[in-house]
Amino acid sequence: MSDRPYVLVSCAMSVDGFLDDASAERLILSNSDDLDRVDELRARCDAILVGANTIRRDDPRLLVRSDVRRLARVAEGLPPSPLRVTVTRSGELSPGARFFAGEAESVVFSSLSEALPALVERGVRRLLVEGGSAVLTSLFAADLVDELQLAVAPFFVGDALAPRFVGPGAFPHSARRRMRLAGVEQVGDVVVLRYLLGAMDDERWLREAIEHSRLCPPSRTAFSVGAIVVSASGEELARGYSREGDPLNHAEEAALAKLSGDLSGATIYSSLEPCSTRKSRERSCADHIEAAGLRRVVFAWREPSLFVTGEGAERLTAAGIDVVELPALAPNVREVNAHLF
Repeated sequence: MSDRPYVLVSCAMSVDGFLDDASAERLILSNSDDLDRVDELRARCDAILVGANTIRRDDPRLLVRSDVRRLARVAEGLPPSPLRVTVTRSGELSPGARFFAGEAESVVFSSLSEALPALVERGVRRLLVEGGSAVLTSLFAADLVDELQLAVAPFFVGDALAPRFVGPGAFPHSARRRMRLAGVEQVGDVVVLRYLLGAMDDERWLREAIEHSRLCPPSRTAFSVGAIVVSASGEELARGYSREGDPLNHAEEAALAKLSGDLSGATIYSSLEPCSTRKSRERSCADHIEAAGLRRVVFAWREPSLFVTGEGAERLTAAGIDVVELPALAPNVREVNAHLF
């Protein structure tokens, strides 16, 4: 088990890097579609963290807004909204703040170093951080962020007194250690940039999975695929390859068969997009991944429509699983499978 949750930072900033202006009224940076996107992120996390200054200034509720998403969480045996978390050294928070009201449980810690391991003990595997600037600066400077989803609003604030996205700090992800861009999405007039920062080296593990696929017995009727399951702390848990131990085995299936227990913080790296349907067996690799409780999948090559129509990425995303595609490595997978073409 990792000593901290998977930390996902989600925030919106102006083009010139501000989280708000300096007025008493909160500045709305995003739009309704992007707010719904963030609501979906909330529904897929175990806890939401904001700084004490954000509670004092914005008085957020930090609840899942969508009734459909709330009911879906309840159907899974979860509370309607995730645990609410804040950090404050002074403890100066109003008991009447909306952070303490409503259906969701709220907890207060004195520091991030206290909060993160304590949250793991409470069963939090996935933590959504929504601000503010002081908390974000501390997390990034301490290299405690695994993923950043940054919405950029199409206007300037230009107020020197306004809070910035982050303040000054000795950041490990500097020009010498660049974050990995994993996606760009246009949401109305807002652009959402998705970066990966964490200890998991996606490209390295995916290259390893591709090399592992070379162990596959040759077949004219099936792809050669390699898969590796890695913990949130970067430790390999298991690996498998297509037709390992059984001519009908898929790589993800073979790797997951070697594991048991809680895999919610782990990532599975597969050289090929996990299958959504298959001719040889009833359960697809997408089914196996979802059943194992994995919350993150990284693959290189979209499954070509050679044997079946591949919709694994869509299936997994619809199930609330984070899916990362690294198409730059797709030619490596095609080379392993050149015999099929």
